[in-house]
Amino acid sequence: MSVKKPSPQWKKFQPPVQDPAILAIHQDPSLVNMNINADLQQMVPGFPRGGRETGLIDKKQHSYGFIQCCDRDARLFFHYSEYNGNVETLKIGEPVEFQMSFDRRTGKPVAVGVVKVDPSGLLPEILSEEKVQGTIVQEAKQLKQKNGTVPAAQDGLGRVTYVHNGECFFLPYGLDDVVGTSTAPKAGDDVLFQIATDKRDGKIRARNVESLESANQRYVGVVCSMKDTFGFIERADIVKEIFFHYSEFKGDISELILGDDVSFGVQIRNNKEVAVEIERLPEGTVIFEDIAVEPVRGKVLKTIKVSNRRPSEALAGRIMYETPKGLIEIPFGEKDQRGECTLLQGDTVEFQIATDRRDKLQRATNIALLEETFEYTGETRESGVVAVLKDGYGFIYCADRDARMFFHFSEFMDLTYSPRLQDELQFTVDQDASQPTRQVATRIKHLNKGSVSFINILPPVYIGTIDKEPSTHKNQGKNKDGEPGNIIYDYEGTIQQIPYYLKEVTDQNSVPHFGDKVEFQIGEAKSTNKKEAVKVKVVLRNIAGRCLGYIATLKENYGFIETADHEKEVFFHFSSFNGDTNDLELGDEVEYTLARKSSKVSAENIRKLNKLTISADEIVRDKGTLQGRIIRPMRIVNTEQEEYSGLVQAMDDDGNDVDEPYPYGITSLADKRDFLQKDDVVRFQVARAKKDGSLRAVNIGALRKFIRAKVDSVKGQ
Repeated sequence: MSVKKPSPQWKKFQPPVQDPAILAIHQDPSLVNMNINADLQQMVPGFPRGGRETGLIDKKQHSYGFIQCCDRDARLFFHYSEYNGNVETLKIGEPVEFQMSFDRRTGKPVAVGVVKVDPSGLLPEILSEEKVQGTIVQEAKQLKQKNGTVPAAQDGLGRVTYVHNGECFFLPYGLDDVVGTSTAPKAGDDVLFQIATDKRDGKIRARNVESLESANQRYVGVVCSMKDTFGFIERADIVKEIFFHYSEFKGDISELILGDDVSFGVQIRNNKEVAVEIERLPEGTVIFEDIAVEPVRGKVLKTIKVSNRRPSEALAGRIMYETPKGLIEIPFGEKDQRGECTLLQGDTVEFQIATDRRDKLQRATNIALLEETFEYTGETRESGVVAVLKDGYGFIYCADRDARMFFHFSEFMDLTYSPRLQDELQFTVDQDASQPTRQVATRIKHLNKGSVSFINILPPVYIGTIDKEPSTHKNQGKNKDGEPGNIIYDYEGTIQQIPYYLKEVTDQNSVPHFGDKVEFQIGEAKSTNKKEAVKVKVVLRNIAGRCLGYIATLKENYGFIETADHEKEVFFHFSSFNGDTNDLELGDEVEYTLARKSSKVSAENIRKLNKLTISADEIVRDKGTLQGRIIRPMRIVNTEQEEYSGLVQAMDDDGNDVDEPYPYGITSLADKRDFLQKDDVVRFQVARAKKDGSLRAVNIGALRKFIRAKVDSVKGQ
């Protein structure tokens, strides 16, 4: 068979830019009525009167191509410079619109002003609206090529006969014209088809040939895509999706959702199969595959790369597993993993084998990562506790590094696990695919409580003394454990000190206090190598360190204690009181210990005592009840003065000072809430301290002058 070669002159072809017709198209491709070469155009058989015509790209070469006309039997040359667009995106078979002109040198017709058009309205054939019933008299066959060519005497077309107005007609058809079935119809089969008329030469043939039985057949599938007015159904009979319009659904389209099982018929419209007469089926009716019950173990050979682009292969992953016949490789897709935990090459996994009923293709599904993987892969596993939880993600406080590691809930190996704060976890650190500079925790496993340790405990046991107690309330700053305490101990003849936290005390019901002897071990943090005392336990209490006093001041969350000798006051925080602070009142007797926190001494371990536990000073009866005036209030009244106690000066009936001033404190007041000011006139008694015999004022009561008057005016509040 001889093959016609292109004329050598086309290789040297230069576009006739001097042709006014081409120049006009270059200036405005929308021009359709051209008078240039009008006489020549009228001589071309079948040339459209409007000037513009349509065609299909038939062939593309290095710098030129050919267009097959849709409305007449002609094939026109065009140069790429005549195409209005990127010629690289132009494909064979795509519809275009163009203007016919003539090459000035050769006189041959050429296409100019080529533009791409919408393919929906451009068909080289006219299909009959109604289907025709006929009978196959000759089967269409797939031709076998010999030496790369097909014998000229063979066309591979079949023949179908039908009767019209009493006359019998025979029409050709090819295998590409068969629809609705996976096997071609046999000779003698009754079929339905459409009659196609070629607009160029008027020849007719059969298109969309369908077996009469399959034309009335119902199919089933699952709705896999839904758009504004149409969608697609994944068919259960063949591996293919079929288009459907919402108007074909028998029911309320708003009730149809993705994943619904449906039944439908198939019709040919615009040379394409579409689903019609769609009905919803009960859930679970449509089954695409059979899943084996027995789980299988294997190793991951190839993982699915995460990419924003659509994967070119639906089942891109690969798993190797062993059978009696040897090793077998099986594919898997993105949705076949149980959860979204990161899989790596070489992982040991458990899965089930799914067999597609349509094409018998097998794949791995319900894939789960096994813990034994980490024994073979040798990857570095780290541990930590959950520090922060958000919606779908959180942060882990690492035990092996000084960092908080981001994690996503999808990385948990156990799908039933729901994370909680302070839960202990084991994980692998990997680079974040979306942010290469950030590390994330992957392949996360939940551990039993007590599995994670942030410090290495050294074996030696030491004895020391509490020099400073830790804070009993947590700090809102960076140190979540609050301010540490301090232990002084002797190490090889040198006095050393080491911090400790309240959580490291072994017996929380026997917390060590200032001056107590304790035993402890030294713990070294894995992430920072910092040392602290751990397993702290009291071995000897500092009994001599207990103090007595009276509640002198109560504020919002703190107060002051007046010492038993009434000489000074000691600060305390409500958290240091062993009980309910609402039960405390001014003048209450308390027991406490002194502790140094930061640079100040404060009262700790405060316990309320019964009244008269602290022996009261003896009243000097000889002096009786005296009258005097306040010459210096207590410091709780005047916070700027240095002295804690106040002074009261006794006076005779004439108002003259008598004796030396007497000091007084909170216990000296008859009314503990009556804070006396300077120059207030008072009545009091004198008592002698048992400790040193010093005199002080007690039972002080103010002498108020009451004035009677009338309200003159009231304004506002």
